[in-house]
Amino acid sequence: MRRLLSLLLATTGVLAARPAAAQIGGDDPDTIRAGRFDYGKMWTFEYAPTAYFSETYGFDAGAAWFERARLAALRIPGCSASFVSPQGLLVTNHHCVRGSVSRVARPGERLLDDGFVSRSLDAERPIPGYWADQLIAIEDVSDEVFAVVDRAPEASRDVARRTVFEAVTTRLRAAHGAQQDSIWVQIVPLYHGGRYSAYVFRRFTDIRLVAAAELQMGFFGGDADNFTYPRYDLDFAFLRVYGQDGRPFTTDHWFRWSTDGVSEGDVVFVIGNPGPTSRLLTIAQLEFQRDVQVPVAVAFLSSRLDAMDAFREAQPEVADAYDIRNRMFGLSNSLKANTGRLAALRDPVIMARKRDAERQLREAIAGRADLQRFAGVLDRIAALQERKRALAAEYGAFAYVQSSVAPALFRRAVALAALEAAPAESLPGLRARVLRVTNAPADLERRLLTAALTDLERSLGAGDDVARAALAGLRPADAADALLERSVLADSARTAAALAAPRLPDNDPGLLLTLKLVPRAAAFAGAFRDVAREEDELASELGRARFAVYGQSVPPDATSSPRITDGVVRTYEYNGTLAPWHTTFYGVYDRHHSHGPGTEWDLPARWRTPPAGLDLATPLNFISTSDTYGGNSGSPAVRPDLSIVGLNFDRNIEGLSRDFIYLPEQGRNIMVDVRAILAAMDHVYDSDRIVQEVRTGRLYRTEREADRASR
Repeated sequence: MRRLLSLLLATTGVLAARPAAAQIGGDDPDTIRAGRFDYGKMWTFEYAPTAYFSETYGFDAGAAWFERARLAALRIPGCSASFVSPQGLLVTNHHCVRGSVSRVARPGERLLDDGFVSRSLDAERPIPGYWADQLIAIEDVSDEVFAVVDRAPEASRDVARRTVFEAVTTRLRAAHGAQQDSIWVQIVPLYHGGRYSAYVFRRFTDIRLVAAAELQMGFFGGDADNFTYPRYDLDFAFLRVYGQDGRPFTTDHWFRWSTDGVSEGDVVFVIGNPGPTSRLLTIAQLEFQRDVQVPVAVAFLSSRLDAMDAFREAQPEVADAYDIRNRMFGLSNSLKANTGRLAALRDPVIMARKRDAERQLREAIAGRADLQRFAGVLDRIAALQERKRALAAEYGAFAYVQSSVAPALFRRAVALAALEAAPAESLPGLRARVLRVTNAPADLERRLLTAALTDLERSLGAGDDVARAALAGLRPADAADALLERSVLADSARTAAALAAPRLPDNDPGLLLTLKLVPRAAAFAGAFRDVAREEDELASELGRARFAVYGQSVPPDATSSPRITDGVVRTYEYNGTLAPWHTTFYGVYDRHHSHGPGTEWDLPARWRTPPAGLDLATPLNFISTSDTYGGNSGSPAVRPDLSIVGLNFDRNIEGLSRDFIYLPEQGRNIMVDVRAILAAMDHVYDSDRIVQEVRTGRLYRTEREADRASR
């Protein structure tokens, strides 16, 4: 992890090696200018860029085209997917369903390692608690929201906004026949609350796993290759949506599977649900992220991954039983992304372009009489950043105190503190919450607790009251050992026994730490939340001003809601050479033999000898300039005829700045070519029924299934 950070944050790193075209004005920050698409191309469907698409790419991108694109694409937990047959068949990335693959495994199965292919409809496995959302209608409700919020006093605008949201939700659910739970409404703030759209979704809750590649193929190259290119990942899985009658859901909206694929220079459109971006933040907000927020995230993720990695090396069997690989995947992905974000925020050219964009907005507001109510918003937002900076030490100490990888002792302490001031009727539920905190393996808990105590010491200083209570004059590792040995909070059974006793022990070091830690963390959270609430209101005001100036020509920040982005399949320069626009299966075997068995480039047994019939020249991954982000994983990449040619699964290192700015000169999104998926399903996984379904659109049943369906 340390080597990764030093490589990505080096001043001579990839973000510093931009082509001159990216700088628009030269190297002097005072002459650098913002580019036309610096805010990106994450277009919403309600503000569909019909004229831009039609004129730029030479086809009729009218309302009907956008509707077909929208209805065939779906949102799944944390990712995107799409219908690829009229029989409810979905395709997405393997890493989007990795946890679900583990959950549907039966005793003795190792589906992550061995892959999964259902041989019949009956063998498709229901995924508990899973869902897929289809956006069936959109309504711009900005005027309805502002009519209520603008009349409310500033202190009660949150309440007024929630009230109008409830009214809109009730109205739209009724309008779309929401007597069933399958229809739900989400009010999406765009431009940070400068506009509001009501999205009406149909939610499917009977989702079944159809097929998934082996983890080693879906994440080929592991963390070392993550956010890099060239890539050789077969990152795919098939799901199926079932209706309320228990049969495959039938739909008229699905993407035809392309047999021709793409070539260099082709346009592709990626449809999905990119997670929140920060492109519309002010310079002051970006500087706070650069100086405080992102460095804390990088340090936290790095130290927790180091702890997990050391635990895995020390106790590999225990780590496997604890499913440590899946726990580490998400953290390592976040670490690499945040490291790239930090490098972008420290890039003087990127910040100069952001400053120029803000200058243009400020001047536009100043030049319009109808926008003078917004004239001071940028300065007020800047003042709030100073208030947040005053909380920087507490941010480093407490921002992640209740995270999913916080030590169990800390999480029990926070839950236990709620008991102290709770009314009697709440005590049973709160006691149950304390006892629900499960034990981590002892060695992992010790390492995570050491990391958490190190955070307190580094952020607050050894003389701080909380740090003194936590460390008791010891080094973090020794203090962790003492807490785990002496505190009832170190173990769920000891905690349960202590709660069952007439009173808690007076001299327990974990309980004494709780008395110091929890009130201080709560005070920080409250103070930070108060500033954030004011910041949100001002961001909404700035968003209204921005929309008044630029209208739909500037897309809003991503919001984990459906977007469509355009791009071109195009190579780029890197490391003194040229990246190929696509890779093939030949590269898989080159990597395997170059790195050797037992590495992240090892191959599953059935892949080690190239399977008969598999053409190794088949395109495997390809790249484009499409503007994607986290949440776009699994997004379909389609051509103008709406045939699917790929699945988005990653960005390259040069694209990690996309949280803040879209730079297509070198930034690329990376996709699995559908030709590779079909070749693997046909020649490696021997799944004729799925191959034929995506080719013909017809559902293939066994004789028994066909007989039952006909009754």
